[in-house]
Amino acid sequence: MRLHIRVKPNASKDEVCREADGTIRVRIKAPPVEGKANKYLITFLAGYFGLSKSQITLLKGETNQFKTIEIEAAEADIQKKLDQV
Repeated sequence: MRLHIRVKPNASKDEVCREADGTIRVRIKAPPVEGKANKYLITFLAGYFGLSKSQITLLKGETNQFKTIEIEAAEADIQKKLDQV
């Protein structure tokens, strides 16, 4: 399953939320320096969805706040978790 998300680094807490237009926004504590935010994002999403880090891949947006993530899991399980946001 592919997810298009907007990432906000340097946040006060880690969280997944939806914006008014339906965009999935992920706030993470990590700073956007030398790829630390991207690595932290994968670790955070793995824990959030209950997956291993190897099941989550950053496809696009390494230096952009808008990212495309590939998640190797059942789409229904991921969507169920996102519907709770």
